[in-house]
Amino acid sequence: MTRTLDARAILLFALVAVLFIGTGFVQSWNTSLTIFNMGLVSAIMALGVNMQWGYAGLFNVGVMGFVALGGLAAVLVSMPPVGEAWAAGGVQVLLGLVLGAATILFAILAWSRLPAGRMRTLAMPVILIGGFFIFRYVFDAGVASVEAVNPAATGYLGGLGLPVILAWPVGGLLAAGGAWIIGKTALGLRSDYLAIATLGIAEIIIAVLKNEDWLARGVKNVTGIPRPVPYEVDLQQADWFIDLAARIGASPVTFSSIFVKLCYASLFIVVLLILIWLSEKAWNSPWGRMMRAIRDNEVSASAMGKDVKARHLQVFVLGSAIIGMAGAMMTTLDSQLVPGTYQPLRFTFLVWVMVIVGGSGNNWGAVLGGFLIWWLWIQVEPLGALVMQGITAGMDPESWLRNHLLDAVAHMRLLTMGVILLLVLRFSPRGLIPER
Repeated sequence: MTRTLDARAILLFALVAVLFIGTGFVQSWNTSLTIFNMGLVSAIMALGVNMQWGYAGLFNVGVMGFVALGGLAAVLVSMPPVGEAWAAGGVQVLLGLVLGAATILFAILAWSRLPAGRMRTLAMPVILIGGFFIFRYVFDAGVASVEAVNPAATGYLGGLGLPVILAWPVGGLLAAGGAWIIGKTALGLRSDYLAIATLGIAEIIIAVLKNEDWLARGVKNVTGIPRPVPYEVDLQQADWFIDLAARIGASPVTFSSIFVKLCYASLFIVVLLILIWLSEKAWNSPWGRMMRAIRDNEVSASAMGKDVKARHLQVFVLGSAIIGMAGAMMTTLDSQLVPGTYQPLRFTFLVWVMVIVGGSGNNWGAVLGGFLIWWLWIQVEPLGALVMQGITAGMDPESWLRNHLLDAVAHMRLLTMGVILLLVLRFSPRGLIPER
């Protein structure tokens, strides 16, 4: 049985490879590599969701928020600091944030140490309301000063000016921090409450990114994020690269774009392989067997002395960290942070489809689903347009049916995802590469 599953997995990965190679020959290698790189990022996102759902049965519908935190990390780590903004109000903004955190901490300490009664009832609103007004007084003045500094070009504090690759683990840390906050409040409740909490906090994260210009320019976006690979223009002017392009008979302009995408792919593949190796080690370890036991029967696991809530929090934080790292990698690939593009359809629903289609509880299945579903998400619409053009070729140009069929191409993506999901759930409910 194991050999059959292994052969099946190899065959499925080979078929997906044929899709990408065929795209390179039929369309262009630039197109194929562009889809492939985002497929690598999507596979890492699916790996994180699979760790939460496949390992522990945790229903996280806030994937979008953790991806956005990873993207924010790319800005905070790699962009150069804006000196004028720091001089105008940067220290005041930091002081306001410290005061806000101190208010929350002081309220928690007061709640835990004061005995239940009138004293605690009176102390809590005094601490929270008084701390809130002090926080806003200091913080708002600093924010106004920062956002007034050349708002057309900057209007934010910038980052640390460090190598952008460092943003990838930092993105994981930011997402892990957010997951810890959610988990501490929601993991002790039923799974549907966890879904509501993750969805709500994801929307809060996106709202903060869109409205807090001092943090990452809000809807004005951050562009020109440094890259860990060479720029095409620099390659086109380098003698060694011109000679290399001449030896393979390619144009330096076209080959430079392909070369950059190959560099990105190399970095992403290294990260993906490391994460798969670690995930497989965890899956086959006593910890992984314990997580599966908790997933299958929480009552029995709890009766055996396992701390179910602590283990759920642990795996939830680990999975979110992987998702945040993927978000930082995606922003690095795009070289820009655009909060308006973080949509639940792309960064929650689609990632869940990848996990379900690939095979929940199987790391390799999640990776397969990431590549396959992303290729389909990109290619279905142009392929659907070609099919519809062929079907309507002999129809009257003014025919309502022809116009209706051509207009329906815009919905081909969603239709295809729904059909694939239904077919997989009907004929292979455990996914293309099911859990062993």
